[in-house]
Amino acid sequence: MRSVEEQQSRVAAAAVAPRPIHVAIAEAQGLMCAEEVVTEAPMPGFDQAAIDGYAVRSVDVLGVGSIGGDPEEADSAGGPVSLPVMGFIEAGARTPSRLQPRQAARVQTGAPMPTLADAVLPLRWTDGGDTRVQVLRGVRSGAYVRRTGDDVQPGDVAVRAGTIIGAAQVGLLAAVGRERVLVHPRPRLSVMSVGGELVDVARTPGNGQVYDVNSYALAAAGRDAGAEVTRVGIVDSDPQKLREVIEGQLARSEIVVIAGAVGGAAAESVRAVLGELGEMEVSRIAMHPGSVQGFGQLGDERVPTFLLPANPVSALVVFEVMIRPLIRLSLGKRQPMRRMVRARALSPITSVAGRTGYLRGQLMRDKDTDEYLVQALGGTPGESSHLLATLAEANCLVVVPDEVDQIRTGESVDVAFLAQRG
Repeated sequence: MRSVEEQQSRVAAAAVAPRPIHVAIAEAQGLMCAEEVVTEAPMPGFDQAAIDGYAVRSVDVLGVGSIGGDPEEADSAGGPVSLPVMGFIEAGARTPSRLQPRQAARVQTGAPMPTLADAVLPLRWTDGGDTRVQVLRGVRSGAYVRRTGDDVQPGDVAVRAGTIIGAAQVGLLAAVGRERVLVHPRPRLSVMSVGGELVDVARTPGNGQVYDVNSYALAAAGRDAGAEVTRVGIVDSDPQKLREVIEGQLARSEIVVIAGAVGGAAAESVRAVLGELGEMEVSRIAMHPGSVQGFGQLGDERVPTFLLPANPVSALVVFEVMIRPLIRLSLGKRQPMRRMVRARALSPITSVAGRTGYLRGQLMRDKDTDEYLVQALGGTPGESSHLLATLAEANCLVVVPDEVDQIRTGESVDVAFLAQRG
C-alpha cells in the first residue's frame, strides 16, 4: 500500500502548466501573469487636480489663514485674499490653459492643472465664488496635486511575472493602457462518469438506476480549484465508444478524471481501454475514504488521468487530496495545498490505523479564546461514508495521521479548510 505522500509526489511530478496565452485584461483575474508588464508612459500622464477646488499659485496665498489648515501654523496667518477666477476646467479638458499671477481657476477632480498653478485650494477653504473667490486658508506648493508620474514612471514594472492578477492588477493594467496581458491559462479538466446504473439528472431513474452525481460534483470541484472544466457526463462503456470519447478528451485537456472506474466488471473493461492509451495503475493508497484509485499518463501528450471511486464522497475526497493540488500547481500556485490549522476535537474521532483519514467536519472558533474547535460529521469506521448530506454540511476535512486510530475529546488535530460558502 502506497502512502498518501508518495502518491501525491507521483501526481505532482506530472504537473504541466499550459502554454501562456494573451487574454483580455477583463478575463485575467485569478490567473498568473506570464510577462513583465513595463510601462511606456508616466501615470498620471499630466499634472492633475486631486480634489475639487481652485488651482492657484501657492505664492499668491501664502500667509492666508493657517497654512494647509494646520492650527499650529496660524501664528503667521494673514487675512483673507480675494482672487479673480479665470474659468472652470473640467476633468477630461483637452485645451491647455495658463494661470496668470494672482489668479485662480475652478477645477474638478482629475482636471489638468493650468500652467503656473502648483496647488489646489479645497472648496472648504474658500467661499466657493464663481467670478472671484475669497481664500480663507493658504496651501503649500504641490498640495492636492497629482504630479506627472507620481504613480508610475516610464520603464517601471507595473505587474511582475508570477503575480496572481487581482482587482488591483487589472486596474493597473488598464491604467497603463494594456488591453491584453500574457497569462498562464487555467488547466483544462475533463470529467466523466462510467457505470451502467447511471442516468443523468434530466431523466427519472428506473429500478436499479441512480443519478450521475459524480460528473456534476467533480466538475464543480474542478471549477472551484481554478480549472476550465468540460463535464462530459455519462460515457458509454462500449470499448470502441469509450475509447473515442477518452481520446477526444485527451486531445483537449491537461487533466482527465473518470469516476466509477476502480471496482467491478465495468471498471475492468474501462482499464483495458485505458491500457491501450498509455500507463495506468490502479492501487491502494493509505487513506480513507477513497483508498482504491487509479492514476496514469495517457496519450501522446501523457495527460494525467485519474480513476476515482463510484462513491461520490470518496470521489470528492480523492479529488481534494490528489487532483486539486495538481490543478493549483498547473496554475503556478506556490502553495497548492489547503490551509491547515490545529483544532480541538469536540467529540471522539475514530479513524483507520495505517491509513490517513480525511473525515468531514465543521470548524468553529471560540469567540473568547480564538481557539479553533472541530466537530466530526461522520465518515468514521462503521458509519456511512457515502452520505453527501454530511459532506455538504462540512467546511473542513479532519486529517488524522495514519498511525492514529482515535482522537479523544479535547485533543488537537490537523484540519484543512474547505472553500468558504457564501
